[in-house]
Amino acid sequence: MSNIVELEGVTRTFPGSPPVEAVKDAHMTVADGDHVTIVGPSGSGKSTLLHILGCLDTPTSGTYRLRGLDVGDLNDGQRTSLRGSEIGFVFQSFYLLPYRTVLENVMTGLVYNRNPRRERKQRAIAALERVGLGHRLDFTPRQLSGGERQRVAIARAIAPEPGLLLCDEPTGNLDSKTTGSILDLFDALRTDGLTLIVITHEERVSERGKRRIEIIDGILAEATA
Repeated sequence: MSNIVELEGVTRTFPGSPPVEAVKDAHMTVADGDHVTIVGPSGSGKSTLLHILGCLDTPTSGTYRLRGLDVGDLNDGQRTSLRGSEIGFVFQSFYLLPYRTVLENVMTGLVYNRNPRRERKQRAIAALERVGLGHRLDFTPRQLSGGERQRVAIARAIAPEPGLLLCDEPTGNLDSKTTGSILDLFDALRTDGLTLIVITHEERVSERGKRRIEIIDGILAEATA
């Protein structure tokens, strides 16, 4: 099984007096089809790590390889292209367009896809059916529950068929029952071959991962059973 994510000695330092090391000498590998949860207190470096993993930022030192490509060797355009083809994002806030339909919202995830509009529409419908919302195509987000909105956001993230799904507190706005249904959906997506990295502060969410990594003061450590 190949690795989709490889971090080797990754450090991210922000200027200041003194400089702030948000991530320190991080080492981590994530294999295809893995489900990793990352937990840590506020200010521990979770967001900075997410930005690096999502190719939204680059390390100050060390190496981050995504699908074997050294992200630090890529220019902005190449990183954007790699991010668009390999990574889907799911956030605590759903970031849906309130006056667009569910189908139109999911199609925005394919905006950089060069395929004809008809094919983009078909892929968006397939993604919505995959998350159980094939019957809500013409609804707007205002007509949906919180759990349904998050499912739309997940459909938007997976419509381009990425290899890696990065989730930042994906159940933070959901009740307990809805959280369970979203976690079940994540399990199904992983079974289908998608790789998940989920950042969370919720114990219930972290326990659903195959692996749990803790980050404290920018330092990563894999939790052992």
